[in-house]
This record gives sequence, C-alpha cells and structure tokens, in this order.
Amino acid sequence: MILALDQGTTSSRALVIDREGAIRGLGQRELPQVYPQPGWVEQDPEVIWATQLSTAREALSHAGCTAADIAAIGITSQRETTIVWDRVTGWPVANAIVWQDRRTGEACAALRAAGLEPLFRERTGLVLDPYFSGTKLRWILDTVPDARARAEAGDLLFGTVDSWLAWKLTGGRAHVTDASNASRTLMYDIVAGAWSDDLLAALDVPRAMLPRVVATGGVFGETVPELFGVPIPIAGMAGDQQAALFGQRCVRPGQVKNTYGTGCFMLMHTGDRLPRSRHALLSTVAWTRAGSTEYALEGSVFVAGAVVQWLRDGLGIIASASEVESLARSVPDNGGVHFVPAFTGLGAPHWQPEARGTLSGLSRGSTRGHVARAALEGIAFQTADILACMQADAGVPLRELRVDGGATRNDLLMQFQADILGVPVVRSASPESTGLGAAFLAGRAVGLWGDDDSLDALWRADRVFEPAMAQDRALALEAAWRRAVERALLV
Repeated sequence: MILALDQGTTSSRALVIDREGAIRGLGQRELPQVYPQPGWVEQDPEVIWATQLSTAREALSHAGCTAADIAAIGITSQRETTIVWDRVTGWPVANAIVWQDRRTGEACAALRAAGLEPLFRERTGLVLDPYFSGTKLRWILDTVPDARARAEAGDLLFGTVDSWLAWKLTGGRAHVTDASNASRTLMYDIVAGAWSDDLLAALDVPRAMLPRVVATGGVFGETVPELFGVPIPIAGMAGDQQAALFGQRCVRPGQVKNTYGTGCFMLMHTGDRLPRSRHALLSTVAWTRAGSTEYALEGSVFVAGAVVQWLRDGLGIIASASEVESLARSVPDNGGVHFVPAFTGLGAPHWQPEARGTLSGLSRGSTRGHVARAALEGIAFQTADILACMQADAGVPLRELRVDGGATRNDLLMQFQADILGVPVVRSASPESTGLGAAFLAGRAVGLWGDDDSLDALWRADRVFEPAMAQDRALALEAAWRRAVERALLV
C-alpha cells in the first residue's frame, strides 16, 4: 500500500491507499491559521509537522497496518507557503507565510516598476504577485533579525511545505523539492529546469538556501526509523493542484480539472508543450517523471470554499458549512445580489491584490438565502472567468470539467457551474483526488502500478452535472457578474 501525506491550508490529512485505489485508512487534523494584521496569513511550521505526523500514524492505525506494509510515501502540500529554518537545529526562524498572504504587494510593485516583470514572466510563467514564494522569502530575510546574515553564511534553509515535510521525515537528510513546487516560487526557470541566478539576484536571495530539485515521481529518500518503526521510501512529491490533476487522470493535453477547496484551482494539461498565456493565466510545471517534463495552464481563485467559512464565522448566517446549500435553495435565484469574495484581492485573470470583497444589489427584499446563493454563484462565476481565458489560450473547446474538493459535495453549486459553463461537470467518485495523485505518483515510482493505463482504470465518476440553463439566461447572469467585479476592482 501507499501512504499519502496531504498537507493542506486548513488541515493536514493522510491516507493509506491500496493497489485498487481504495482508501484503507484516513487521518485528519485541523490546522489553525494566524492573522497578525489585515492581509497577513501565517501558520506555525511545527504545528504543520506535528499534525501531519499524527495523521500519518492515525491513517496507519485505521488501516490496520504497519510501516512494513507501506511500499512508499507520497507527499502533496499547499504550494507557495514559505518556511525558513536553521540548517543545524531545524528550528523555524518565523511563522510560515501562507500562500494567501498579501504583505509583499509593495515589493511586487517595486519589481514591476523596475521593469522586471517580463523577466519573471518569461522564466517562471508566473506574474509578479504576493501569492508566490519569492517575495515572501525576501520579506523574511529583510525583516527577521539576523536572518539575512545567517542565510548568507549558509545557516538557513528555505522551503515550501513539501520541503519542510521531507526534511522532517528524513531527519534533515533531504533538503529537496520537486519541479511542480519549485515552479511556484518565482525563482525557478521552467524552461531550463533549474533555479535562476538572474531571478535570485533580482529577489536578493542566497542560492545556498534553496532545496535540491528532484523528480515529482521518484525515490529521493526514506523516513528515519523512529517515526514509524521502520524506514519507508519517499517516492513522490507534488504541489497539491498538480497532484489533483494527476489523481483526476487529466494526463492528456486539453483535459481540465478544478479543485474547490479554500480557493479554486483550475489546471489544463498541455503535455510537453510549455503554454504561454495571453490572458494572465499561469504557465506551470505539472510534473517531472523519468527525465521528462509535462506542463499545465493554471488559473487561481483565492477565495472559494473560504467564503462559506466566512458566512459561518464572520457573518453568522449559518451554523455549519453544510447548511449553505439548503439556505441557498430557499430562494429561486440570487434576487439581484452579487457577492465578489475578494477578501485577499482577486487572482486570475485580474491579478488585483488591492481589490476587496463586495456584496452588491441588496434591497429590502434581500434575505440570508440570497446572500448564501450569491456566495455560491460567486465561486462558479470566478471559475467560468478562468475557463474562458483558458480555452482562448489553448484554442480548443472544453469537453468536460472534472472536479474535486470539499465544495463539490454541494449539488446546487455543481449544477450552477455546469449551467454557466455550458459543458458537463464531472464529480470524481473519490473526494481525495489530491491524496490519490500523490499516491499514484509514488506507487508508479516503486512499481506498485506498472503503467499509467492501470491508473486510468482506477478513476471513477460519481455524478455528471449536465447544463440545463438556456444560453441567453447564462449570458445575462455572466454580464451582471462582470459588473459586480468591476465594483470590487474600484474599492
């Protein structure tokens, strides 16, 4: 069996997956976030590690197996979250700066003003935005006392969460990342397949801090025996969205998946062709295996499922996230209410960190139901905005959208998504596409599955949502949404 570690933004999870792709054991712990000031989001790296280790042990226990039954470990994690720690003691110098954090907006603006955006865009496939790791790392070096001097002396290490977990699992023997994660840092040249000295100089980051880049699917180390009783090979590592792309079996050019989690992340597989977007989407590495690299186009929605959490915790109109669908169904439509959840700015295709959330179109007749429905529709509209850009870039029509993530359990949202897109939305039978992707990558690397066709045979659809809305109605709703987004951009 394979042990998949799935370290996400709001929880750490672990799954034991057998040869048939069935989940034999599962562990999960919530992961708290820290908000020191508006726009800042942090996590404690030691809590990230502690929760991930405890869920791994819990999953093994639930599966009724031991480490001796595990052929390999696969790691998938939140991507751009940035951690710096001491090379000798392993102690973090500061909290992790989470991918949602917007504190480096001015630093990104300064790089743009210096005329460096074309360089970053060409080398990394990314835009200059606080979303990515490079300016977060620079902020730590410039702000944490003695951090820059220690880094230049070779005493500090940088990593995203995958690197942190690999370092802890191997007892500090492996300071590594893979290309899917490295390609999200603003420091990795996705054409050359290596860290870029030009980009490191622009960000003023010492090269000695950076992890070694290993294959997405391939053995790169093993766990120290004291963690699980015996060493276990670590054979796969991928960013969470690339892992979900692999787990959804979107492995052929033109296939698209969307993950509905804290944010929404849509990826289109483009094969060995590096895509260049004309619509502010991202070019990214999908994975590297057996010496070859495959790519994807990506669009990111910063706030998706998190808006439901806000309805619960911030606004207090629902007691639990599961109530949002029934509340939204209490009204026949949104009643002219639009909710643009730009709590941390707008991602693709707008890339406006200054945008803020807006709730517009309210009247005396507006109810909690209208707000809930507008919140769900806002998730679907943001996804449609990205997909329109993606299809224009790729020049191919979409046949279907494969979906996964917690919010896909909301049938109202999934049906509205299909209606707005005008194509079938296919919900995976397994809610654990991210973990499955990590397991599939690791399992292929150690020979548990002999070829990719055997993995394709394991994928199943749970339900297909066919579009049922008249096209003119869908176009009118999209036009009203665009007007609401314009208001958010003016805030």
